[in-house]
Amino acid sequence: MRLVDSFGRVATDLRISVTDKCNFRCRYCMPPEGLPWLAKDELLTFEEIVRLGSILVANGIQSFKLTGGEPLVRKDLALLVAGLRNVAPDADISLTTNGFLLADRARELRMAGLDRATVSCDSLLRHRFAEITLRDALDEVMRGLEAAAAEGLGPIKINTVVMRGVNDDEVVSFAELARTADYDIRFIEYMPLDAQDEWKADLVVPGAEILDEIGRHYPIRAISAEPGPAVTYGFVDGAPGKIGVISSVTAPFCETCDRLRLTSDGHLRACLFALDEVDLKGPLRAGATDEELAEIARACVAKKWAGHHIGRPDFVKPSRSMSMIGG
Repeated sequence: MRLVDSFGRVATDLRISVTDKCNFRCRYCMPPEGLPWLAKDELLTFEEIVRLGSILVANGIQSFKLTGGEPLVRKDLALLVAGLRNVAPDADISLTTNGFLLADRARELRMAGLDRATVSCDSLLRHRFAEITLRDALDEVMRGLEAAAAEGLGPIKINTVVMRGVNDDEVVSFAELARTADYDIRFIEYMPLDAQDEWKADLVVPGAEILDEIGRHYPIRAISAEPGPAVTYGFVDGAPGKIGVISSVTAPFCETCDRLRLTSDGHLRACLFALDEVDLKGPLRAGATDEELAEIARACVAKKWAGHHIGRPDFVKPSRSMSMIGG
């Protein structure tokens, strides 16, 4: 069985949010005071996540990305990694984290079966990092990156949300980091998913502009793209590291999207910007069979729309912000 929509797109990638909680307060995501967190019994247990993961693998899912909130604030995350690895030995299992707790967890995650780590980092300047996240934690994040690299959780990727007038003057500095540390830097356009409703189109820095700025300092060329939304570039002079841009706003990749998202409270979303989602936790806890749960998932995917409407008059922002949906 496959998870296929009416446009012929086949879902193979599942983003699993393990918690809505986060220890940072990034300005493009949530307010300084945080958000009302889910109660413990509202979260999927690791056993429930593993069961749903196993069902979805049987229906064509090939990769898992563990997200949050901040996934490493969930206790014993390595147990979930091991559980998913047990039911999906051939799946690609990765983690997206803010990196603050990664240095102490990288080894146990790798030993449990984690393949790769992606770290979100929006500034290489300590004072600016603190302004964006409301945490003076850049040193800890850099240590997390180094620990992930030492454990072989590569290629190490850094996700950087670029905002005009905030950190757009650092794109070349991130390119230099890629060249010296052999990291893959992925620049992400600022998307309307903040809980504060502060997103404005004029804060978006188009991916093409980012590439032009880097190219003026270090010539780059397109290389074979990995499956996914990022268009990837290498350095013409052969320096290590790669540059990627995810232009969700100015150049959407909806027609090739293969992603699903499982929220921490057990809802399946066929699109990051979807206006509806289906409940898997309720039927699961009510005793639904694996096939019944699979049919719910297939029906959700079948109704996936052609794509989001950012920039159009009919765009409606999802009721849940990024931290509640999962990255």
